[in-house]
Amino acid sequence: MAADQQKRREFLDVLVALRQIIRATDLHSKHVMKVCGLTVPQLVVLLAIEELGAVTIREVSRHVSLSQATVTTILNRLEGRGFIERARNADDKRVVNSRLTEKGQGVLTDTPPLMDSGFMQRYEMLDLTERNRILASLQHVARLMDTEEVDPRPPTKTARISLDH
Repeated sequence: MAADQQKRREFLDVLVALRQIIRATDLHSKHVMKVCGLTVPQLVVLLAIEELGAVTIREVSRHVSLSQATVTTILNRLEGRGFIERARNADDKRVVNSRLTEKGQGVLTDTPPLMDSGFMQRYEMLDLTERNRILASLQHVARLMDTEEVDPRPPTKTARISLDH
């Protein structure tokens, strides 16, 4: 029984830490949205296009770890607002590339940092080894939570019980 309580407490501690991260990220994302009128995923896609140049949906999707469907929706919105333009590839007309417009480049110049500046300052004060360890841990947690393997159905009572063992 004590082992079950210990495990339950451990998972609760993990959940609380994740919720704190989600909350802080959400609050800063709302601030970014208020300042520039774009969501963080939209800005991440714009930054990917800036970095990669004229690029396909598939390339953006891989670069930012979002599904092609999500990237397509984001690109449609960005194109509608004049931040990107799409054009067929000169060598292969089946391929459509997206690239930044002047307006898209301008919004990236005026956008606040995508992460809270206080966090970034404290993070940068850590030595490189510690930063690498934190990044590796976060990437590991992200892999553990891989949504491609998550069953979309609500958990059953049996599933809840099995989590406690």
